[in-house]
Amino acid sequence: MKANVTPEFFAKYSVQELGEMSDYQLNNFGRIASPVILKEGSSHYTKLTWDEAFDRISERLKNTTSPDRSVFYTSGRTSNEAAFLYQAFVRAYGTNNMPDCSNMCHESSGKGLGKTIGIGKGTVSLEDFNHADVIMVIGQNPGTNHPRMLTALRDAKERGSRIIHINPLPEAGLTRFKHPQDYMKGNMKTTTLADIHLPVRIGGDAALMKGLIKHQLNCGAIDQMFIDEKTEGFEAMIQHVKTIEWDSIVSDSGLSETQIKEAGAMLAQSSATIACWAMGLTQHRNGVGVIQEVVNLLMLNGHVGRPGAGFCPVRGHSNVQGDRTVGIWEAPSEAFLKRMEEGLGFPMPQHHGYDVVNAIQAMLDGKVDLFFCMGGNFLSAAPDTDKTAVALQNIGLTVQVSTKLNRSHLITGREAIILPCLGRTEVDEQTSGQQFVTVENSMGQVHRSVGGLPPASTELRSEPWIVARMAQATLGNQPLEWMNLVENYDGIRSLMARSLSGFEDYNARVRAPHGFALPNPPRDSQSFATPSGKAHFTVHELPDVSIQSDQYVLMTMRSHDQYNTTIYGLHDRYRGVHGHRRVLFMNADDMVERGWKTRQSVSITSHFNGETRHSDQWLVIPYEIPSGNLAAYFPEANSLVPLHSTADLSNTPTSKWIVCTLSSMDDSNLEEE
Repeated sequence: MKANVTPEFFAKYSVQELGEMSDYQLNNFGRIASPVILKEGSSHYTKLTWDEAFDRISERLKNTTSPDRSVFYTSGRTSNEAAFLYQAFVRAYGTNNMPDCSNMCHESSGKGLGKTIGIGKGTVSLEDFNHADVIMVIGQNPGTNHPRMLTALRDAKERGSRIIHINPLPEAGLTRFKHPQDYMKGNMKTTTLADIHLPVRIGGDAALMKGLIKHQLNCGAIDQMFIDEKTEGFEAMIQHVKTIEWDSIVSDSGLSETQIKEAGAMLAQSSATIACWAMGLTQHRNGVGVIQEVVNLLMLNGHVGRPGAGFCPVRGHSNVQGDRTVGIWEAPSEAFLKRMEEGLGFPMPQHHGYDVVNAIQAMLDGKVDLFFCMGGNFLSAAPDTDKTAVALQNIGLTVQVSTKLNRSHLITGREAIILPCLGRTEVDEQTSGQQFVTVENSMGQVHRSVGGLPPASTELRSEPWIVARMAQATLGNQPLEWMNLVENYDGIRSLMARSLSGFEDYNARVRAPHGFALPNPPRDSQSFATPSGKAHFTVHELPDVSIQSDQYVLMTMRSHDQYNTTIYGLHDRYRGVHGHRRVLFMNADDMVERGWKTRQSVSITSHFNGETRHSDQWLVIPYEIPSGNLAAYFPEANSLVPLHSTADLSNTPTSKWIVCTLSSMDDSNLEEE
């Protein structure tokens, strides 16, 4: 693939003209060919050399009054090697301001699991799906977000596993799955994966978990030996659950007692249960608490640390978990920093930095001079799009390491630089020869990634090289010889082996055919790195899910033709949507009550703490979703997510709980795009 977004392209299109195009159009222009700069007051990006780019970046970094006035964001696509070197540079520079995409997605999972089982990761391997009796898929749509997972679910189903799907919307991938390879074999049969679909009301997951726990207790489906030997807090948890009446559970969850008990009976009979979840749980005010309710449910019967059982937070980016493991973390623990200091040989800043939400607020408050993005599309991924745009425009210099154009190249600081990088599929040639990088998947498995395609442009550079060059320009050859480290990435991995627990002998182990699994005490030995050495049952009150009579609760979600914020097409074939993205999924009876017809044009107004946010021109379509609930695609609906409406403890934006009102724009329908 040849890079088409050249200096000539930028001479043709102004930033304003590009800003009037859709995300879909921007992505389709293709790869960025060379470094470019948008100078203050200029209307067009212009070319600059790599040396000129790093001179400008390092000048800003050196001249700021404090390292804490610079913020370094990371997208989950960044490799382990690039992320490790990046965090080493940022901490050598003097700050922990390293917000990352985890802050907006699975931060709640990390906080919820860390405090209960002693590790902020899942506890299952792919092999466990071969041994599970029951698999719970909660707040997740594998068909659109994690299509490879559908194959694992299909194989488990064929071996006799039963699947419980918990989600406000039914998802076609779990009701009529067809493996693409089967078409090639002439097999046209589809597989119904979900045995039970529980259409929980948005925000009703906590009540549902209480109901399932209540049913397990009534059935006596508990592993008392595991509870006595491996856990604490059990009595307080069950005494609390006993005080929750079924009427409250039914009202808050939107499900009948019969529906909940049917799923509960399936769980009570299971000797090995896996619970999978994604943003449908994490992006709520009680995101941490509801994940801990899932922990309560599975620990009742000891479903952790044995074959076919455990917790599986399913992450979206290719290396979002690996980035956190190797140090992309605005709030590192003292133990982590101590190990890093021992491995790298220089002191680390001890004060915590900004996460995504706090970084945006700091920008708004004029406390940020430079914002560096290692990949991603920050503007489109972040909440409260209009406020985030103002925040970015309040910065002196924004820098984006990117492969393709996106919205964050068009809403920038007073000056902006784009640094084009190699993609994971491209050959990465350094002075010692071709390099490989490593990533960690949702199961904690670390493996190699080797590019095989020629680079789209001769001016592309690898992410590790970009980090090393920026570090050298800013810090010289102190405290590490940065450029020497990227001559051969084995040098980076040797530092990782010295600095990270579980990475010992990294260069040799990662060269094994399938890589290696990082240590996971709950999975490996049913042990828990908590202060008491035991797993914790927890107690949580039911959240307030009440709204006013004229209000609805909106959740954001992906379409089929997108990956995170990247839009590949305008269709969502699993949900029957074609040619449009500003679509509002609404309960059919609710539409009748409002007197609205299909494709009615409406406005959405979100409400939070007396503030309102407004978005026009949405097409209402009827869908199988609980009454009072709505769904829309992100990033288009992100403008309705309040910046400071976040989950307790994790500070994750509540993109699955947006209280809103609707109004009809007019009686006409918008034409399809």
